[in-house]
Amino acid sequence: MTNEASAAPPQPHRTAPARKHGRWALAVLAGSQLLIVIDATIVNVALSAIRDDLGFPLQDLQWVITAYTLAFGGLLLLGGRLADRFGRRRMFVTGALTVAGASLLGGWADTAALLVAARAVQGIGAALMAPAALALLLMVFPVGRARAVALGVWAGVTAGGTALGLILGGLLTQMLSWPWVFWINVPVAIAAAGLAIVVLPTGEGGRVGRIDMAGALTATGGLMALVYGLVRTTDAGWASTDTLVALGAALLLLTAFGLLQARHDDPLVPLRLLRNRTVLGADVVGLIFGVAIYALFYFLSIFLATVLGYSPVKVGLAFLPMTVALAIAARLAGGPFASARAHKLVAVGSLLVAAGVGLLMRIGPDAGYLGTVLPGVVLAGLGLGLAFVPLTTAAVSGADPDDGGVASALFNAGQQLGGAIGLAVLTTASATRTTHLAADGEATPAAITAGWSLGFGIAAGLALAGAVIAAVTLRPSASPTDHR
Repeated sequence: MTNEASAAPPQPHRTAPARKHGRWALAVLAGSQLLIVIDATIVNVALSAIRDDLGFPLQDLQWVITAYTLAFGGLLLLGGRLADRFGRRRMFVTGALTVAGASLLGGWADTAALLVAARAVQGIGAALMAPAALALLLMVFPVGRARAVALGVWAGVTAGGTALGLILGGLLTQMLSWPWVFWINVPVAIAAAGLAIVVLPTGEGGRVGRIDMAGALTATGGLMALVYGLVRTTDAGWASTDTLVALGAALLLLTAFGLLQARHDDPLVPLRLLRNRTVLGADVVGLIFGVAIYALFYFLSIFLATVLGYSPVKVGLAFLPMTVALAIAARLAGGPFASARAHKLVAVGSLLVAAGVGLLMRIGPDAGYLGTVLPGVVLAGLGLGLAFVPLTTAAVSGADPDDGGVASALFNAGQQLGGAIGLAVLTTASATRTTHLAADGEATPAAITAGWSLGFGIAAGLALAGAVIAAVTLRPSASPTDHR
């Protein structure tokens, strides 16, 4: 692939331990990513039981989800820089133990406030783990076939984890009780921390000097305010005081962050990363994929549950064909097509995602799974699998090795924030269309599904734009050294 050839070769003293335990290293890193992805969705199907048990006001129940998203998305950049500064394995282990402790506390929570606090701490742990894990994976597996296979596995667990979270959450809630959606994390996270010490390299980034705390505070505060403001639009609307204050604060804090980064000797996000056309292009396409994936899972989950009457477990199973398609395509992207240009793979993958999400615009009150849903999720899965390996390689391998943690954080943050921002915008657009059609006298089921159809249409259009961006920014001329 375009960026792999110019990536700095792995340093022998860092990768030797991982070569000896390569399969175990991949299991630990991919397992940690699976844990992080599952945590974002496993609680969804337990919300009703949580509300009944803890007496959550209905309007505040969203914070069980939002607290995790805010902490995770808002702290990813700081987590990436801490990994570069203090060591990727150290931050990975710290994050895993934080997730374990927060999960234990969440299962024990007997008040709404304590549960929301536990979810926020889970997000903090995930923000430490995620950038360190991806940077370690690229350090462990050298450029070539081994890295392509590892990234294919990473792609599979990233997409499959969402569906698995829905299935697992339904099973645990129905067979045991809602605290088990938290307690299931504890042994997994502790095992990941212990195995990491044995099978992973230290991953020292080699950075010295002071941490850019002013940048960390403004970036974290700005991102949290942005996500909070956009989440509030779904309930309070775009013109509400809460929304305007939060978005205004986000604008001020993120502007301050940009000014600080331009003046700091060792900034939280080196501007050379943003001047690197390959890295920036991959991050933007990753953000677009985040919008498409979140829209697909959100709107389609509601459609399957409310229109087709699927149970929580059956909803999760309905997404399995997408996971299988993604795994097959990711394997192909690292196998027979490994010599193809990265920009072509990502562009074709984006077109397939656009086609798959576009097909879901056909949903309606009389639509069925086999004729409407299945073709769309399979095409979207093929596109995501085909694009993910070269896209991830471009986003992280295209950066300087010492910036591996923050480059990984940018890529992860782009997907998370793309999902949060895109979902807020798409749900608002969907609700507006539904209200307009209902006002014209159209039947409620038809109006509701027409709103979801609009959300799919916007997501498909963004995926088409992603294909163009990939074709331009990930071309061979977009060398990782362009910025130097």
